[in-house]
Amino acid sequence: MKILISGSSGLIGHQLTVDLEWDGHEIVALPRTFPVPIDFSGVDAVVHLAGESIATGRWTAEKKRKIQDSRIKGTAQLAKQIALSENKPAVLVCASAIGYYGHREDEKLDESSGTGTGFLPEVCKEWEDATRTAEEAGIRTVHLRTGIVLSDAGGALQKMIPPFKWGGGGILGIGNQYMSWISLDDEVAIIRYLIDNQNISGPVNLVSPNPVTNKEFTKVLGKVLKRPSLLPLPAFAVRLLFGEMGDALLLSSTRVYPRKLLQSGYEFKHPKLEPALRSILS
Repeated sequence: MKILISGSSGLIGHQLTVDLEWDGHEIVALPRTFPVPIDFSGVDAVVHLAGESIATGRWTAEKKRKIQDSRIKGTAQLAKQIALSENKPAVLVCASAIGYYGHREDEKLDESSGTGTGFLPEVCKEWEDATRTAEEAGIRTVHLRTGIVLSDAGGALQKMIPPFKWGGGGILGIGNQYMSWISLDDEVAIIRYLIDNQNISGPVNLVSPNPVTNKEFTKVLGKVLKRPSLLPLPAFAVRLLFGEMGDALLLSSTRVYPRKLLQSGYEFKHPKLEPALRSILS
């Protein structure tokens, strides 16, 4: 296949590109600022992963604007170009996030659950809505509601490891908040699965079927690294250090299940946390 990928230099995009090229597919990397117009000749699929990082820097007004614009405006522009193209791809696979659901404590969430309240849920809803022109043009569109992607090459896990190795790992807040996670291997495999599976469209939760609390995650990571996890970071300290971003990404609880993937027959490479971490960190 010929596949256009935006965000191909990011953690997910890079690994996806490597895997697809290994299997003989032709990859065209879309730059962060899309050309006008994009040539879709011979393109079978578009995977749109580009967007301003939500996990770096405090959420100032300027940072929030960049997060919104990079996702909503960029997606809307891409969807419009696909809709107007004479050579339309068969599928648009567009990044989204479990931030769609917001803070929901221990409520069990799947793709049928409604959006939450706050900045991230609002951004995610508008982000998904921005693909509407492509959907109305008959393009099968999939929204990747991705959880915390675990990899030693980047992302949240890479940032967690040094404090644990120094003996400073511990729970965040009271540790009861749910963390819905997925291995990078599964993330990439699922994106490929969704490109190929013509029966799946709309939102899809890219998370392991076994979410854990922050307390459980901390205990397992400490066990795998053979390091103590005794130094908690109280909620007030998280908010002091990270502001609104700390509340939304570190203290909020989002207990998400991959209902669509399980019903479709997808088999996870890493369904449980401890074997996943051992594989990633081996």
